[in-house]
Amino acid sequence: MGRRLVPLTLDNLPDLPRRCRSCVFWELDPVSGEAAVKTGRPELEKEAWISAVLLEWGSCGRVVYVDDAAVGFVLYAPPAYVPRSTAFPTSPVSPDAVQLMTALIVPGFQGQGLGRVMVQTVAKDLLRRGFKAIEAFGDARWKEPACVLPADHLLAVGFKTVRPHPTHPRLRLELRSTLSWKEDVELALDRLLGVVQKEPALRPL
Repeated sequence: MGRRLVPLTLDNLPDLPRRCRSCVFWELDPVSGEAAVKTGRPELEKEAWISAVLLEWGSCGRVVYVDDAAVGFVLYAPPAYVPRSTAFPTSPVSPDAVQLMTALIVPGFQGQGLGRVMVQTVAKDLLRRGFKAIEAFGDARWKEPACVLPADHLLAVGFKTVRPHPTHPRLRLELRSTLSWKEDVELALDRLLGVVQKEPALRPL
């Protein structure tokens, strides 16, 4: 069973689940998002957002493939690119952090450690780009797949609560601490991706 993680681009955007391709919860503010849905153009707005972030900031997501079938994805960007982030009671995201917006592993592939590897892959990417942390808004009352990730899942993959809230706590993963599990990350990635060559060692921040 071949597994690989690749950067999200406009070319593989169609591989995301349809409801995710047409969701602009994070990408637009609440008023603009509602207007996009009413006018039937959320997919175009999503594509425009990803295009702009790729051009201005760079890679903002990863797609997980198993045997060439997309089974999951993760989206992340600096809070300046995420209008919805200001609408939470525990806003704002810290200025030294990138926001983990949302992620999904499709049913049938959950519980296999793919979520943890996705977070570790994002952490490696952001360490290389000079960022200090990843932050995310969690859903403490999560019951079913949605745009806001379950707080329990974020805690399980290494995040810590920095702004408590009964519904939407803000959580943080210090990337400096990931240096201590760099070898574990590389081993997991090697197993996941079948990589033979060693990746360059990370430089301490």
